[in-house]
Amino acid sequence: MKKKEYAYLLARLPLGMSFFGHGLIRLTKLDAFSHGMVGQFSKSLLPAALVLAFGYVLPFLEFITGLLLLLGWFTRFAIVLGVAIMLTLILGSSLIEQWNAVFTQLVYSAYLAVLFYFIDCNGISVDGYAGLFKKTLSR
Repeated sequence: MKKKEYAYLLARLPLGMSFFGHGLIRLTKLDAFSHGMVGQFSKSLLPAALVLAFGYVLPFLEFITGLLLLLGWFTRFAIVLGVAIMLTLILGSSLIEQWNAVFTQLVYSAYLAVLFYFIDCNGISVDGYAGLFKKTLSR
């Protein structure tokens, strides 16, 4: 393995663990998390039903994104899904004027963009091993 593949792995794993951890802990208290979001957004222009529905979906999306990033499986999809999650969170945080949260979400977004840019270095992953397996079979 090359240094750049190890470096990519070392960059991918912490972000994957962050998404995974966010999703996992929120799944264990899904009702409380979802209804807590409704409370947070009570003074925003978003309808409570939409916020509640998003509160129930978000932990699953975070968990799946994190798991895929940890494994390096469907990595491009996981990165794009992560950016879609961040865009949604940035909009929500902006609507309730949580500017510190927006900054953090922008950092996550930039991190995901860097992972996407260097996706060719994703050799130590399910994706990388699947590609190696395909190359071996085609010989």
